[in-house]
Amino acid sequence: YVFEGEGVFSGKTVESVNLLKFTDGDHIHIKTENNPVRFMLMAGAPFKEPIVPYGPFVMNTLEEIQQTLAELRNGTFIK
Repeated sequence: YVFEGEGVFSGKTVESVNLLKFTDGDHIHIKTENNPVRFMLMAGAPFKEPIVPYGPFVMNTLEEIQQTLAELRNGTFIK
C-alpha cells in the first residue's frame, strides 16, 4: 500500500493511496525516480472468506457493516 509519494514496483509506477497485489513467488523490485515513496508491505496467508471493507471497518458481509454503522449511530457500538 503506497501512502505517500510515488514509486516503481516491479516496473509499474504507483502513486500514493493505491494498493498493489503480488502473488506467491513474485520478486518485488522497488525504486523511486523523482519523488520519495513511503509504503507498507504486508504478507500473510489468504483469509479464504469474504472481506467487506468500509472506512475503518472490515467485516464479512455488507449486512455486518450496516449493523455496525447502526450501532455506532445508536451509541451501542462499544458495549
